[in-house]
Amino acid sequence: MNLADDDFSLFGLPQRFAQELADIDARWKAVAARVHPDKFAADGAAAQRLAMQWAVRVNEAHQRLRNPMKRAAYLCELRGAPLQEHDNTAMPAGFLMEQMEWREALDEAEGVAAVQALDDLVAARERALLAEAGTLLDDKQDAAAAAQRVRALMFVTRFRADIDKRLDALDGLGQ
Repeated sequence: MNLADDDFSLFGLPQRFAQELADIDARWKAVAARVHPDKFAADGAAAQRLAMQWAVRVNEAHQRLRNPMKRAAYLCELRGAPLQEHDNTAMPAGFLMEQMEWREALDEAEGVAAVQALDDLVAARERALLAEAGTLLDDKQDAAAAAQRVRALMFVTRFRADIDKRLDALDGLGQ
């Protein structure tokens, strides 16, 4: 193992979007057990520091691979198409219109049922974008197009967080 290995190599997984969470978790547990700092307690401070670096690296890789959006973003980066989410905020006009319609629908929604219906609609769009990103990465080898889908997913994820806040507020009001 090498600290500079990509997350997939670190866990012995194929460099693909499609992954089984059980495989990711099992590989993480195996690698984490090998590098756990407690195993190096008798080897001195330097060995423990290195083990701590490994433990952090392994846990970060696990979190990145376990989350489909983060995994897709990571694959885009590995394949030469970093998201550049702070510099590249351009989105297709249709997607922007969809976002505006969702925002308007959330503002106008009255009651939990209306907000939940909107969340169901947005969740379906989120699943579709993830599936598109996966196809673009695994089947079409088009990391640049996948990066655009992942940037769209980031917008959708933030909007779903706003929906969750609205649902929490409605629950607090007993609606």
